[in-house]
Formats: sequence, C-alpha cells, structure tokens
Amino acid sequence: VQLVESGGGLVQPGGSLKLSCVVSENIFNFNSVGWYRQAPGKRDLVASINVGGTMRYGDGVKGRFTISRDNAKNTISLQMNSLEPEDTAVYYCRANILAREYWGQGTQVTVSS
Repeated sequence: VQLVESGGGLVQPGGSLKLSCVVSENIFNFNSVGWYRQAPGKRDLVASINVGGTMRYGDGVKGRFTISRDNAKNTISLQMNSLEPEDTAVYYCRANILAREYWGQGTQVTVSS
C-alpha cells in the first residue's frame, strides 16, 4: 500500500492550503483514512474519516479544516483555512485496516509571515 501526499508549502497566517493524498488501493478497503501532523513531539490526529463516513477532528482544527474523500480517485483531501503559525508541522496521510496502518512520506506545511 502506498500513500502519496501533495499540496504542502509556505502560507501566511490566515491563508489556506489544500492537501491531497492518493492511495494505491481502494480506500474502502480500510477502516479509516485520515491526516496526522507532527511538529517537534508526537504525531497528532488532524482529521479522519471511516468507511461509514464518520469524521473526526483533532483539537484546534474543527471549523477550520475539512476532510473529504474522492472514492473514484482513491484520494483523501484536507482543506485547511484560517491557518495559524501553530499549524506548522509535517502532515502525514494514514490508512488503517484492523491493526495494520500505512503512512505517507509527509508534506511540510509552514505558516509564517
């Protein structure tokens, strides 16, 4: 299983970015797919969506970030609005089935003026 992220970069505070993750298999093969981020420290949940369509959001992003999926393209997207310097991190795409998890290589998001 391969997950390939794209869309990171440098953005000013208050700006927007959209991340995309292409999964090499049908995303309905997984219990859930989603996004995590890692600044110095542990990797935290940003947003996830399970096979039934239930979404979860991590602390501090609800109302600003939106996760979506395109089943036909096996793609998971993360629309990030009203970005803050605290959102600066490496963002990883993740897919899991039961106890197995798969990660992308990560994409850097930097929010700075």
